[in-house]
Amino acid sequence: MITKITFGKIVTAFFAMSLLALSGGVLADGAPADDWSTLSEKKQNKLGLYMTAEQAYKMTMENMDKTLFLDIRTPSELNYLGAPTVMDAHVPMVFMDTTAWNDKKHRYKRAENKNFVADVDAQLKKKGLTKADTVILMCRSGKRSATAVNVLADAGYTRVFSVVDGYEGDKAKEGDNKGQRTVNGWKNTGLPWTYSLDRDYMYFTR
Repeated sequence: MITKITFGKIVTAFFAMSLLALSGGVLADGAPADDWSTLSEKKQNKLGLYMTAEQAYKMTMENMDKTLFLDIRTPSELNYLGAPTVMDAHVPMVFMDTTAWNDKKHRYKRAENKNFVADVDAQLKKKGLTKADTVILMCRSGKRSATAVNVLADAGYTRVFSVVDGYEGDKAKEGDNKGQRTVNGWKNTGLPWTYSLDRDYMYFTR
């Protein structure tokens, strides 16, 4: 049996092929997953490159040697919500700032990871890739990843994709689950993830 070993886990070929057979799905507003004309402004990036979680998984599995797939959520998000088993590394775009509070959003503020570009550069070099190769960024729901694409574009990257539905997906607009992230995204789509994090793929502040 052909296997892929990533993130300390074995993903069988049977599971991989069954997921690769999935369609691109739909966006939160019901538009086809390859129609980005209705994409929220907050999820748009200056390179205009987007993927759904399903498409990101397919790209990673089919082109693993030429693709860098990064989870850019905060360490606490990975710690308590789990992480995709096929990511190349965790490189947070921001950190949770426990010294400041966001009254509007009722949560701790976020602090920028000032080493973000350098950290991505290091992961790119580690995999033997260049800034012209495919980089896929995934956050919670596609907003931070859009910002991160812009940051990398300014640093000379030319093929960086934002996962528009992210790890947790978009919020339901109606029904019993209104306001909850149940619409799409990595976890809701049934793509491989785990609570058991491998420290070799995790981010440590220097």
